[in-house]
Amino acid sequence: MALKPEVLRNRKDFDRLYKRGRSISEKYIVLFAIPNALPMNRKAFLASKKVGGAVARNRARRLMKEGFRLMEKEDALKSGFDILFIARNTITGKKRQEVEASMKRALAKGKVLK
Repeated sequence: MALKPEVLRNRKDFDRLYKRGRSISEKYIVLFAIPNALPMNRKAFLASKKVGGAVARNRARRLMKEGFRLMEKEDALKSGFDILFIARNTITGKKRQEVEASMKRALAKGKVLK
């Protein structure tokens, strides 16, 4: 099974994001973004145990992934960024539209939206 090149996996990529990336806090998520000199965006979605149990964490990641997928489909994002979305514990029980709106605000502040 081939690895998806648009997903962040390497420790050094995460370290670079945390150290040099721009951090933007929103109501339901925290965004880290940094230019990556590639023709595509690479992304990752995290939810810590502060969000809740495994079911709550997986739902939080699914909500963020779906929101990002829809933004990509709308072609609303600039290319060439490493993007990390971290779910906050306020995300539990929220609808996709609320999470997507929070993601859009964070991406706009981070100058990743077109």
